[in-house]
Amino acid sequence: MRKALVVGIDYYKNVSRLYGCVNDAYSVKSVLDRNSDGSINFGVRLEVATGPDEMITRKQLKEQIVELFRDNSDIALLYFSGHGYVESTGGFLITSDCNDGDDGFSMNELLKLVNDSPAKNKIIILDTCHSGVAGTPDLDENKAVLKEGTTILTASSADQYAVEENGAGVFTTLLVDALNGSAANLVGDITPGSIYAHIDQSLGPWEQRPVFKTNVKSFTTLRKVHSSISLNDLKQIIELFPEKGYEFQLEPSYEPESKNPVQENTEKLAVLQKYNRVNLVVPVNAPHMYHAAMGSKSCKLTILGQHYWKLIKKERI
Repeated sequence: MRKALVVGIDYYKNVSRLYGCVNDAYSVKSVLDRNSDGSINFGVRLEVATGPDEMITRKQLKEQIVELFRDNSDIALLYFSGHGYVESTGGFLITSDCNDGDDGFSMNELLKLVNDSPAKNKIIILDTCHSGVAGTPDLDENKAVLKEGTTILTASSADQYAVEENGAGVFTTLLVDALNGSAANLVGDITPGSIYAHIDQSLGPWEQRPVFKTNVKSFTTLRKVHSSISLNDLKQIIELFPEKGYEFQLEPSYEPESKNPVQENTEKLAVLQKYNRVNLVVPVNAPHMYHAAMGSKSCKLTILGQHYWKLIKKERI
């Protein structure tokens, strides 16, 4: 069971309203609903505040969060986009009914609910100003306190603002890009770690800095997209390369356009060319795989290829 609570608050009764949070919430819901092949991914509950008749109060937010983390889901994921506030006692998620920052939903209380949850994996994603304080109950010590299975990904550090551009949060735009496939590995898995890496690389040192805190033994997959190479082809890597440092010797019979192609060899070259396209294999002393075959050169695994060779060898994939 995979549950997600997605919250976007544009309307605030007593503080300045926002304009991109509801759009961000809809975008996150859309990408979490299903994997790229159309199979069901998360059961998503969407909560948005767009005006006086569609407010989200502190009480309502707390009730929804309590329900999200109540049972032993495989994954319980919270996404919140709205105002955030920080002071010496901690951070707060600001709801539609708030007058001052510290009357919002406390991130310390959120952390307690998450740490006490029986869910196997707890994911918190916050696109708010000062959201990097989440998971750090004592600001003076600046130490995160996360129970095993918990991951927090935030748009900015504790002392930074989260930026909106063109009606959408910069952080959430990158998050959705990552979930759409920019952060996928070769077999199509997207994890919290790969999402953070994508966002981190996309934001420069002078921009808002995302924060990543986790206490997990292994990353869970948040979404599956179409793989860059089929698993059947990838598994052949340990047959074609008996050792990591092995060089696969080619000759003209591997090339279909040669005078005397051999079907068994051309089929192997077709797989090797797929490896080459995803940077698992490179020709040795030749510009392309075609030239390596026609010139009786060899090909070898790249560093990335050696990594996937080890994963296949140890049956990790």
